[in-house]
Amino acid sequence: MEEQDKLARFEQSIMPHMNAAYNLAHWLAGNDSDAQDVVQEAYLRAFKFLNGFRGGDSRSWLLRIVRNAFYDWLKRNRREETGTSFDEELHSAGDEKAMPDSLLLEKADHDMIRKAIEDLPCEFREILVLRELEGFSYKEIADIAEVPLGTVMSRLARAREHLRTLVVLRLELK
Repeated sequence: MEEQDKLARFEQSIMPHMNAAYNLAHWLAGNDSDAQDVVQEAYLRAFKFLNGFRGGDSRSWLLRIVRNAFYDWLKRNRREETGTSFDEELHSAGDEKAMPDSLLLEKADHDMIRKAIEDLPCEFREILVLRELEGFSYKEIADIAEVPLGTVMSRLARAREHLRTLVVLRLELK
């Protein structure tokens, strides 16, 4: 592919998804500076490997690259995973008095929700962001995250429950 044609294809198919790429990178990395580094690396990779993109959903293709760039960045920086680890006993759904989700969301402010999402373990946070904020289907998420469909469904259910638990705990502390 000629360099000028490659650049035109890149601008047409990949550049429109910059916001989605940054959104995922920011939720995974936890801050603006690191997210920018991850997105820059992802876009460099996307341009380099554009000839390997055979068409289809360019947004999914790019977000898979962003996800991989993030995990590579995380390894290079030897940084502890952002968020907390998931403890099955601590976060189990044993509380019968828990509020319905709709009432919970009405009481919680956006900042509290954002902070609770940031506290999710990375594997849950990425699935939740791809589904709830980016609107991907389960199958698309499975392709992006390179995990089986059942894993996506399980992680999403656990992410939602963990998020609910975190928000309930924060509401009780208010």
